[in-house]
Formats: sequence, C-alpha cells, structure tokens
Amino acid sequence: MTTSTTDHNHLTSDSRAVASRDGDRRLTRETVYVLSVLGVLIASLVVDVNDDGQGFSAYQGWFLATLLTIGYLISRGLAKSGSHDDTR
Repeated sequence: MTTSTTDHNHLTSDSRAVASRDGDRRLTRETVYVLSVLGVLIASLVVDVNDDGQGFSAYQGWFLATLLTIGYLISRGLAKSGSHDDTR
C-alpha cells in the first residue's frame, strides 16, 4: 500500500494570492476611473464659460463624464468576455 503526500495548502495559498492580486488590480482600475470623473467634474466647476463662449461648462463636464463611463463599461465588458474564469 502506497501513500502519497500532496501539499494541498501550497495550492490553496497560491490561488488566494492570485485572487488577491486580481482584486487589487480591479480596485486600482475603479479608483482611476472615479478620480478621472471627479477631475473632469471639478474642472467644469472651477473653469467658467467666458462671454465669448470659450471655457468648460457644466454641460461639457457631465458629457465627458458620461463618455468616460461608457468607455469604462465597454472596457470592463470586453475584459470579462475574454476571461475564461467562471468567477468573474
């Protein structure tokens, strides 16, 4: 009778490390997106539209924030569609 010793803890700890790194990357992407939207909205608040029509209005700021959101949603959809992991 033979017994084999397999270190299951080694496999478990490696998969947790990979999942943790993936979670960190996701948090970074979301943080960059949120900071980008906030930057655009703050800039539209600070910069006024001049009499000649040049400037950065609230309408333009919200339009750019909408475009950033659409781009972010499309990029996340493409990333998930190319993923072979069932947990994503």
